[in-house]
Amino acid sequence: MPLVSEPTEKSTLARSLGAAWRFWPVALLAAAALGVYAMGWHRYLSFPMLAESRDALHAMLAEHMVLTVILYVVIYAATVALSLPAGAILTLAGGFLFGWLWGGVAAVFAATLGAVIVYLATRSAFRSFLLEKLEDTPLDRFRKGFRDDAFSYLLFLRLVPVFPFWLVNLVPGPLGVSLGTYTLATLIGIVPGTFAFSIAGAGLDSVIAAQTADCAAERAPRDACLHFDVSAIFTPELIAGFIALGLLALVPIVVKRYRKTPY
Repeated sequence: MPLVSEPTEKSTLARSLGAAWRFWPVALLAAAALGVYAMGWHRYLSFPMLAESRDALHAMLAEHMVLTVILYVVIYAATVALSLPAGAILTLAGGFLFGWLWGGVAAVFAATLGAVIVYLATRSAFRSFLLEKLEDTPLDRFRKGFRDDAFSYLLFLRLVPVFPFWLVNLVPGPLGVSLGTYTLATLIGIVPGTFAFSIAGAGLDSVIAAQTADCAAERAPRDACLHFDVSAIFTPELIAGFIALGLLALVPIVVKRYRKTPY
């Protein structure tokens, strides 16, 4: 009996260790995110801190332009990978530092890079588990439908922020969406929103200067009177434009369903 059970026990242990090993990328990202919050580093990703660091950032950009761009991309990508709620302020910072065009380009690249890191981590961790749980269930049909038209669905979700950016990053990998489709849909889909924020960020210098002057006149703490309402960027016209683009992204799905419908 021991000769039969020993290999079985070893194989079971090996499968268990292999299954646990798949979760290490997600565990690493979660631990890093907890560490950022524990150290209080997330507080640096705010408008008051951007305003406070205005002169230092401009000086660094003047002396080390390439290094500044690289640091910006790394910080932005890490922020997205750790699902920290600071994408808006970092996109504003890109326009503020590099101008709306190059700031937008850097932000799109960095956000896509961070999203790809999340995709790779969740795909390796949850795909096999999810496929096993969804097999022969009604949700498996949804998974296959999403996978078959992944580009259009993802493009819609990126263009129209119905769900948070970090949540959309988590789902496609386990559902079996290919890396190329996920990356391309993310890259294209975040362009309009990113450049809207980047353009707003390009005008932040005058906003910060005016608020700093008001703080000095009122003798108020800078962190108490330096603020920026991110929601002001989303005008009704801009939101309508995003929705129109999102609906346009769904046209291929509608056409595909129409062609399959028997007359």
